[in-house]
Amino acid sequence: MNLKLFPSSLQSNTKLVISGSKSETNRLLLLQALYPELTLENTSDSDDADAMRQAIEQSKNNRQENLVIDVHHAGTAMRFLTAFFATQITGEVTLTGSERMQQRPIKILVDALRQLGAEIHYLKEDGFPPLRIIGKKIAQNQINISADVSSQYISALLLVASKLDDGLEIILEGQITSFPYIKMTLSLLGELGIKTAFENNLIRIWPAHQLKQNHLVVESDWSSASYWYSFVSMSEIGTQIQLSDFKQNSLQGDSALVQLYESLGVTSTFLPKHILQLTKVSAPKTQFFQADLNDSPDLAQTLVASCLGLGIACQLTGLHTLKIKETDRLQALQTEIQKLGGNIQITGDSLCLAPVQNLNHNVSISTYQDHRMAMAFAPLALRIPIEIKQAEVVSKSYPEFWNDLQKAGIQSSKSF
Repeated sequence: MNLKLFPSSLQSNTKLVISGSKSETNRLLLLQALYPELTLENTSDSDDADAMRQAIEQSKNNRQENLVIDVHHAGTAMRFLTAFFATQITGEVTLTGSERMQQRPIKILVDALRQLGAEIHYLKEDGFPPLRIIGKKIAQNQINISADVSSQYISALLLVASKLDDGLEIILEGQITSFPYIKMTLSLLGELGIKTAFENNLIRIWPAHQLKQNHLVVESDWSSASYWYSFVSMSEIGTQIQLSDFKQNSLQGDSALVQLYESLGVTSTFLPKHILQLTKVSAPKTQFFQADLNDSPDLAQTLVASCLGLGIACQLTGLHTLKIKETDRLQALQTEIQKLGGNIQITGDSLCLAPVQNLNHNVSISTYQDHRMAMAFAPLALRIPIEIKQAEVVSKSYPEFWNDLQKAGIQSSKSF
């Protein structure tokens, strides 16, 4: 499905309910599989969370000798379930995914699990899914792992660690990427009463046979909120919208939006009952926006599209993980921004956008099966008519996105 968006104004005082964080949900779903007494509220309705739920249910309900589980495009599920199945005595599992998933590396995690004694085999190309995993009891309790590629590898190990007989010590090597996501995992473990410690480059998780806290409410997804920050940044001064449910002291790294969009003229106010109010208070405070996104790389597409729409220059660094996401996001951004008349230069871990005042109209944005490409470019409808190809890809993280746009006054029409 292609979706044509027409130049519109954001309807001020729109109130939207954002689904639970995909990142928190998938961590907690895995912990729930390990500790069935855990109950959850406000979990994500995303495709990624559904893939995680279905995989866990499939493994519980199907005891066949060689179970095949397909997580499709869900990268988090692929990483977390690799660690889960490798450390459970549940027989043999084949873990696979979409064509793109089979191009996304997993060698660092597999190598770490093999250090513990796990038995994992590559079924096609070494270092990539699909995997044949033979679950077994893990006796080792110390590993070394590179920390500068994907924090999800580390989180996968942290999530299963408390169920190992001796817990786990993880020695991190290199600069840590997406540190807030590791902190999120440790904080969730702590909320459940699982003892952890993180000092210098060493993380320690102690074994836990039962939880001290059996119920958690998942905070709404800050990554999904990012697109509304972008809409508000390109709106008239005085425009306000309200989003729920968000915490001022969030575990999510993408809550950095509060500071990042201040310089683009958007203020964030936390109202009672976890309501987040976004207000456009001024024009951008800079004509050259700069940010290091090493801790929150998923915001890159949204921020560069905001700067494109605002007609200001932009330099983002810390983007080395974008090449192994749903698509090579740096290359995809360069291709689509050039279609719109923008000038953007990319390296292996950065991008630099030159200011452009007049965008090309009626451009069809390719989304490369990447939900964030679709949603990041949608706010440009406040400036120009624009078409989003494969608009249904938003279901990976924010299934209600297009419906919420309609509620907020953005006009659109579908084509197939």
